[in-house]
Amino acid sequence: MSQSELNNMPIPTPPPNVKKSPGAWLRDNLFPNWRQTIYTVVLAIFVGLLLYNVLHWVFIMADWSVIPPNFKLLMSGQYPVDELWRLWVGLLTLSLLLGVSSGIWKGTLTHLNLFLGGIFLVCLVLPFVAVETRMWLGGAIVSLGVGYVIGHLFSLKRVVLLLWLVFVPFAAFLLDGFGFLNSVGTNLWGGFLLTLLLASVAILLSFPLSLLLALGRRSKLPVVKYTCIAYIELIRGVPLITILFVAQIMLPLLLGGTTTIDHIFRAMIGLTLFNAAYLAENIRGGLQSIPRGQFEASHALGLSAPIMTLFIILPQALRAVIPSMVGQFIAIFKDTSLVAIIGLIDILGMARTIAANPGFLGRQMELFLFVAFVFFIICSILSYTSRRVEKSLGVGDR
Repeated sequence: MSQSELNNMPIPTPPPNVKKSPGAWLRDNLFPNWRQTIYTVVLAIFVGLLLYNVLHWVFIMADWSVIPPNFKLLMSGQYPVDELWRLWVGLLTLSLLLGVSSGIWKGTLTHLNLFLGGIFLVCLVLPFVAVETRMWLGGAIVSLGVGYVIGHLFSLKRVVLLLWLVFVPFAAFLLDGFGFLNSVGTNLWGGFLLTLLLASVAILLSFPLSLLLALGRRSKLPVVKYTCIAYIELIRGVPLITILFVAQIMLPLLLGGTTTIDHIFRAMIGLTLFNAAYLAENIRGGLQSIPRGQFEASHALGLSAPIMTLFIILPQALRAVIPSMVGQFIAIFKDTSLVAIIGLIDILGMARTIAANPGFLGRQMELFLFVAFVFFIICSILSYTSRRVEKSLGVGDR
């Protein structure tokens, strides 16, 4: 076909964008015929009754008086009251870093800041929260705002990245205490604080380990490849609770019996090793989705294998498996509740302990619903962040 014929061809027009009114949409989707109408009415009645019973119990029948006197135990366990300022200083530092980061990179971080600020505000207006706690929460909200302004006005990318690396040992120093700070034993760590610590350490440490396992499983060296395969399949074939028991009982024996490891750190090791195996399979799936032409083009440009993997292959692979990775992060966060079986008192273990108190008998439903709500909030934050990152990277768009 000649160029003139191509120029004379009519340009196809897109299909018309027909917008339906709410009434038309309901009629076409819920009441198109008499059968669908019956299904819709029956389902509406069932959902209405279910919602009525749930809301009636939550707002009328439930006795939420068990939460205010135990709120501190649920959040921070038996951490000494006179040392709680350490946790608040860590929260203020985290809020300031998040604020500065959102001011620099904006996008998803800005939405995350608004979400966290809303949570702090809701906690601040709760009637049973102490005045000192209100002041700290107000300071966290101010830190988010001040940090955003600083990040928006000044270009501090390298400084902020360095501060994020420094924040991890700084937070550990505040939490445990050594030197001029009084040491707070791990036997006093509990509640939501312990849940958050276990999940954060498992996620942060398992990610680099999973990268090495995923790359090692695709290695051409038989020793590396089959060692990684054996590790991944062994961990994936064993329940998490078994891994936790092994970490608590067998790990000291494997180290010779002379080296002592704190029981919380043993749980962190078990969760990290377990999460790394599952995350490695997610990343391997992303690596297999990369077209062969990407490898051939990298070799044609003369790139070495490490450079090709680090700058060409891994970014595309990780981008493709963001949903599955975040799903695994959410799963490991919820799986931290299993540490209650091995004697660690996380937020679920603390709720069970409070429910066993004779003064709060019959209140276990209220306690467990509160714990479920806390898990729902954190998982919603992770899920929302994942969707924002996917949208910003164009994952799934065609």
